[in-house]
Amino acid sequence: MSNFNHETVLSVHHWTDNLFSFTTTRDSSFRFRNGEFTMIGIPVNDKPLLRAYSVASANYEDNLEFFSIKVQDGPLTSKLQHLKTGDQIIVGRKATGTLVIDNLKDGRNLYLVGTGTGLAPFLSVIKDPTTYERFEKVVLLHGCRHVSELAYGELITEKLPHDELIGDMVSAQLIYYPTVTRDPFRNRGRITDLITSGKLFADIALPNLDADKDRVMICGSPALLQDTKNLLLERGFVEGNNGEPGDFVVEKAFAER
Repeated sequence: MSNFNHETVLSVHHWTDNLFSFTTTRDSSFRFRNGEFTMIGIPVNDKPLLRAYSVASANYEDNLEFFSIKVQDGPLTSKLQHLKTGDQIIVGRKATGTLVIDNLKDGRNLYLVGTGTGLAPFLSVIKDPTTYERFEKVVLLHGCRHVSELAYGELITEKLPHDELIGDMVSAQLIYYPTVTRDPFRNRGRITDLITSGKLFADIALPNLDADKDRVMICGSPALLQDTKNLLLERGFVEGNNGEPGDFVVEKAFAER
């Protein structure tokens, strides 16, 4: 277990019957870039039961935060959802992932496209001052089935604009666009449909996607990853990775569970 730290759960928040988040202590040796993920879990029969989780907290924060779905028969989440303050979890000492702005070319506007718990890595990205230094506008798109699943809305719209470090940048540059598919709401529809129809850009008063100027990060369901990637490739966007910066990046390792 030398590749892991043991951390203490500090808080647990249940957003819905299917979504929860929790914070833990953070070992001083743990380093990560905003947008990366690590392995977390709990010991079962003296062996670590682990899954990949994006870190929802920023890399300068003292504690770690994770955002998870609840799968009643899931090997890990069926147990994680019962975490209480004071419980211990295992956190991998190494973080990795493609959803870091270093993997993107310079551009005009940055689009963060997430569904469900795919929002998690973008919560750290939008807390990063470098994000706002590199891009004129940062557009956070969060798609869910139901309004109740639009977690972290208060943090994004009310707390971050008043943050001492990034508040001014958030207020001037961050555009938050939540959308749902099954409930009445001010924004309705799948993210890819809103992009294709142009409704998204009309709503946020920005030009349509342009591979020469815009950059995109994608995280969420397998359908979202594939559909959005295809949409971007059709428009001439080039995928980036840890070896070669591009116009967009996809987190393939992170799956909602």
